[in-house]
Amino acid sequence: MNKLQNPVLMGTIGAAQGLRGEVRVKSYTLDPGSLGDYGHLHSEDGRVFEVLEIREAKEMAVVRFRGVNDRTAAEALRGVDLYIERDKLPDEELDDDEFFYADLEGLEAVDATGRSHGTVSGIFDFGAGDLLELKGPGKRPVLIPFSETAVIEIDLENGRLLIDPVAAGLEGGDEEGPGSRKRRPPRDGE
Repeated sequence: MNKLQNPVLMGTIGAAQGLRGEVRVKSYTLDPGSLGDYGHLHSEDGRVFEVLEIREAKEMAVVRFRGVNDRTAAEALRGVDLYIERDKLPDEELDDDEFFYADLEGLEAVDATGRSHGTVSGIFDFGAGDLLELKGPGKRPVLIPFSETAVIEIDLENGRLLIDPVAAGLEGGDEEGPGSRKRRPPRDGE
């Protein structure tokens, strides 16, 4: 099996479910039950997974893959990320404010002056909203909020994001404004 040319992360295998080889899968699709609609799934190490059965269970999918027939085999898959080739995603037209995460990776983040703040090297959601990881040459990665105030415009054709570095937390704004790290002096009697 050749490596995928343009992989898109579709899910991550979690714990084994029962004794017949089923696993819980955290699906990154809108509908967890649709994970099997994209054809075979692939791991980074080249394994191919064919979905035999799938059912939804509390924001995840319970999946039985071909060749995984017992709990021991299912437990060995814990933590495996599942991918498809980008061209397997539907060709339907997305709304202006909808994007596949895979399309955002690699975009250069620039401000209104044209200054680069790095390229998108990852997208994360730790529960409080999406974050974009920006990595520039010789710089440590930084996380910025993927919000309308921080990311003003997404230009897929030119491979760029227009960002507001102040709203993104990359530069200080009004030192005495909200979010400033400057502490106010204590008041009398405090």
